[in-house]
Amino acid sequence: MSYCSDYLLDKKVKIYQPQNGYKASSDAVWLAAAVTNVAKGDSILDVGSGTGAISLCLAHRFAGKDITITGIEEQKLLADAAVLSAEDNGFSFVKFINDNIFATKLKPCSFNHVITNPPYALADMPSPNISKAKAHNFANADLAKWLAFCIKMLKPKGHLYIINRAEALEQIITSLSSKVGKIEILPLYSKLSQPAKRVIVRAQKDSKAPLLIHEGIIIHNEDGSYSPKAQSVLRQGNAI
Repeated sequence: MSYCSDYLLDKKVKIYQPQNGYKASSDAVWLAAAVTNVAKGDSILDVGSGTGAISLCLAHRFAGKDITITGIEEQKLLADAAVLSAEDNGFSFVKFINDNIFATKLKPCSFNHVITNPPYALADMPSPNISKAKAHNFANADLAKWLAFCIKMLKPKGHLYIINRAEALEQIITSLSSKVGKIEILPLYSKLSQPAKRVIVRAQKDSKAPLLIHEGIIIHNEDGSYSPKAQSVLRQGNAI
């Protein structure tokens, strides 16, 4: 399989992706921008890392902080592309593992931060492209099991970051309740007059802090151009 090269963050980061198959979307950049509280020496796990877009954005932002980033991806095609991208960007502190999350030998309670852009659906009509279908549709699992794995991998007081469809929010909250606290919800609106299509959820393991809903972010102006906030995140790589 051949790869094509592309860029993230206004060409600050190079990424390799399959010519025909799954490709990362702007969701990855938004989620990376939501990662906070990263301290020197912290470890980050990217669950279902795909072609590595989230990890690459984080590596660019936190380069020099002596952190480690590990991506785990079941599709070898995507994991190999992510490895190539990390090498080409000089991110020696980023590694990608080709493994199934439910069979991995990664040690539980090992990471300060876990980030994930899970598959979106069980029931959606899968893409005829096998790689896209695997990335977008759950197989042999569901969102609750996926998130349970993410929580298991967190150290005590570790931080969890999720992006998903807005309609999945109820299931996300149900899956997280009693296991994490300090849940923060950030809606993403394509335009001002439209309902939110995506939500970013942040949470902290073992916290008892109450749930917080933030003011949403509008991604596009009425003419379709990026809003100033979207420019700040998607082009300049700034944090939310």
